Amino acid sequence: MKGATVAMLAMIAMALLMVHHTEAISCGDLANMISPCLGYLQSGGSPTKQCCDGARKVQGATHSQADRRTACNCAKSAAGQFKVRQDTASNLPGKCGISTSIPINPNVDCNSIP
Repeated sequence: MKGATVAMLAMIAMALLMVHHTEAISCGDLANMISPCLGYLQSGGSPTKQCCDGARKVQGATHSQADRRTACNCAKSAAGQFKVRQDTASNLPGKCGISTSIPINPNVDCNSIP
């Protein structure tokens, strides 16, 4: 019986070690990643390398539906607060050579993002 208990505890410990605990992305995380883009998003022109690197980080950090919806809501909120131009925001992924499944549109229903 003692051997079975030890084996069970070992299996539970291995299962806990195999589970990857991940935290959901926050608006603060997203703001830090995309902050190098603020000048471009407000004024246009060409995004800097640091901006595109940040946009790639956002792309890499939004794999789950919850993260994409959070990113959408954060972006909508920040866009109005920081007076982001719609055209520059929409053009950013293409100018940085990335694609995104998050619609860049102030009228999008973030809860509808798959």
